[in-house]
This record gives sequence, C-alpha cells and structure tokens, in this order.
Amino acid sequence: MSMDRRQFLKIAGISSILGFGASVASATHTIWEPGLKPPQVEPNPDGLIAKRWAMVVDMSKFKTDEDIKKVTTACHQTHNVPDFRNPDGTVDKKFEIKWIWEEPYERTFPGSENKFMSEHIKDMPFIVLCNHCDNPPCVRVCPTQATFKLPNGITMQDMHRCIGCRFCMAACPYGSRSFNWTDPRKAINPATENKAYPTRTKGVVEKCTFCTERLQVGKLPACVEAAPKGAMFFGDIEDPNSEVRKIVTSQLTIRRKPELGTGPAVYYVIGGSDHA
Repeated sequence: MSMDRRQFLKIAGISSILGFGASVASATHTIWEPGLKPPQVEPNPDGLIAKRWAMVVDMSKFKTDEDIKKVTTACHQTHNVPDFRNPDGTVDKKFEIKWIWEEPYERTFPGSENKFMSEHIKDMPFIVLCNHCDNPPCVRVCPTQATFKLPNGITMQDMHRCIGCRFCMAACPYGSRSFNWTDPRKAINPATENKAYPTRTKGVVEKCTFCTERLQVGKLPACVEAAPKGAMFFGDIEDPNSEVRKIVTSQLTIRRKPELGTGPAVYYVIGGSDHA
C-alpha cells in the first residue's frame, strides 16, 4: 500500500497525540491539519541571498597544516560536529563525523592524475565537503525528504526528519555524509559547544549545509571566514559580478567527478589564483 506525504504526516500527528497528551496533541493536530500550511517566517533583511550559491577553493593559499585545521575546526565547532577519539588521542574512524575534511589529490579527483603531473599538485592536500550539486542523487533517493534542495542551490539535511536509512550516503559519490552510529552529544566539548546550533541524536545522517544559518543573518560560511586570505570564496555564481563567477571564468578550475552529471557547486583552482 502506498502512502503520500500528507497521509504520512497525518499519521505522525496522530502518533504525537497518543504519545504526548492532549495539549501537545492539539498543537500537533493544528500544524498538520489538511489544507493548512506551516507559518511563514519573515526573511531577515540582513540575510545574504543568491540565485545559485557556489564556492571556490584555492589550496595553493593554504601554506601549512594549521591553515587547513583552522577551516575544519571553525566548521565543526560552529555546527557542534562530534569529535570521537580513541584512548591514544587519534580520531576514532568507526564513529567519525565529517562536514569538511582533507583528502589527497588522487581521492579528490580520481582518474584525473597522470604519471607526468606536477609532484607539487599530486602531493597537495585538498579540502572537501558537500558539493551541493545541481542534480544531487542524495535527494532523489531519500524516502522522507529529509534531504532536499533549496531554490538557491543548497542541498539541505533535516536531521529531525531523517530516519537513518542511509540511502543518501549510498547515493552520494563524494562521501560527503556521515552517520551517527552512537550518541554524538557524548563527543561534543562543552567548552566549545555552540548553544545556538542544535545538536543531533543517534541514528541520523548529517553533512555540510553551506552554513545556511549564517547566510540568513548576513554572515559567510564559517570555513570561508577562517580560511587564509584568497583561499576560499563564496558567492552567487549566477551573478557575473560576483567573485566566484569572475574566478571561474578567468582561472582554470576543476570540480569533483563532473562526468557523473551531478553538477558540483564547489570549484577548485589549480595552479594558484590571481585573486587575493
């Protein structure tokens, strides 16, 4: 028997009634009453808007490992990404959650290397994250619409709607999603926890969201702000006057696995950029 989204939400509302009492039930029933829509929130006039958000990364501007660490730390602390460690202090790969991380060239751009390529480029580390694709396969396979695409091109992840089926992880060709096998709240440092950003629970998938919560209040993504000058750019690639558009049209850039037809929105400058 098939079930459309409205029927699913109706059943969810009934379940809430049975589980949380009359007062909560009344509110839940009102929210999901057939024909009604959720209340609309007025957009922040200071928020950043774009037709199509995109990012440009120039790894030649990252001179040290510390430069890369600042970027990953800024992202993970801003979004309360859990940091699971082994007793010896190394990352516990079994439970590791990554929104933005480092990969070698051959894993970032598989199939594009050759034996004559520059050793400098071949050995260069690359920062990787969700590519916020034009045609994201993760969105197509999600049965609950927990992962969905915004009009501005950002591929979102609703951790509250996620049922943990991990279809999106199997569909993503970039490995940009992580699953919480255990309670992620156990691996969040209380001293650095961002109280303004919600923590997750066991059994859900999470990933980079291009810092939508920051864009809404007029701020650039945390990784862009933490990066060395001229290393990361973020903007509307549909705007001919935007920095990302100017770089993409004037510099040699490559994207990850474009042959798959996903249309990645993260571009990499190879050989250095003239923009500072």
